[in-house]
Amino acid sequence: MSSQATEIKHDAAPLQKPAFQQRYAFICLAVALLTVPVWLPLLGGYTDLASRVLIFALAAMGLNLLLGFTGGLSFGHAAYFGLGAYGTGLMLANYTHSTLLAVAVGTMIGGLAATLLGPIAVRRRGIYFSMITIAIGQMFYFIAVRWNSFTGGEDGLTGFSRQPIHMPGFTISLHTTSFYYLVLVCFAVGSWILWTILNSPLGHVFVAIRENQKRLTFLGIRVDVYIAVSFAISGFVVALAGSLDALLDNFTSPDNLKYTLSGNLLIICVLGGMRNFWGPLVGAFIFVLVQDYISSITQNWMTVIGLVFVLSVIFFPLGAMGFFRRRSRS
Repeated sequence: MSSQATEIKHDAAPLQKPAFQQRYAFICLAVALLTVPVWLPLLGGYTDLASRVLIFALAAMGLNLLLGFTGGLSFGHAAYFGLGAYGTGLMLANYTHSTLLAVAVGTMIGGLAATLLGPIAVRRRGIYFSMITIAIGQMFYFIAVRWNSFTGGEDGLTGFSRQPIHMPGFTISLHTTSFYYLVLVCFAVGSWILWTILNSPLGHVFVAIRENQKRLTFLGIRVDVYIAVSFAISGFVVALAGSLDALLDNFTSPDNLKYTLSGNLLIICVLGGMRNFWGPLVGAFIFVLVQDYISSITQNWMTVIGLVFVLSVIFFPLGAMGFFRRRSRS
């Protein structure tokens, strides 16, 4: 019983580690990410692959705020990813040549949609909550497919590209390497916001809801309001990732709104570890690399992803980060 209680305690406070361990791990991670364009090509990779890892990691970290730390299982977060992508693409195609403005607008569109629709979903619990989220996502998917004149329909949205960023006195041309650093800055800002929230009283309430929702309800806390707040914050972060994804390929399509993308984000969270802050980053690294390598060999790459997912759930139920954390404590 005592060992089980200890395990629950560690899972309930996944961000609490000795300060020196946090600093050392953060410094190593920062150095690795900052030097990616230098060492990744030496290993046979390419910089756009690293950009995709960070984009999916950011989206999964946003979802993980709701899933891993608040306890809400959403199958519809692709809606906010896709809205961010379409918002950014439409802005660049029709209204502005400012990349930063387009990203800001795309993020706002996806985030505000999550803010407005979250309270509808949180009226229900469990599987009903999940079904509402997937219904919302499919609604936006069919709008994108049918509204050919505006979204490009099934062919997707084209006719836009990332534009140079004009700063006072100099201009940043968003070629492959500089775009990676733009993604890295957005990833760092999004991670810092999520870290700050999770280490604040608000974040502690989110974790308490995950651990014992009924107890908080009995204490008179409006649990549905806090879940809606988590839903909204999650939506903004996922929309930011979607905006960057549109810039990565200079293209977006209804597939970025489809439930399959929501499923991929869930797989990333589970692979890396839902109750660990950096778990989605590790999960995105595994998912994107397996996808990139296997898809170059066969079109049935999702079969391999499915096998990796099943093996992870069976042998590493806490994800890769959960496994390494338990090994470090033993």
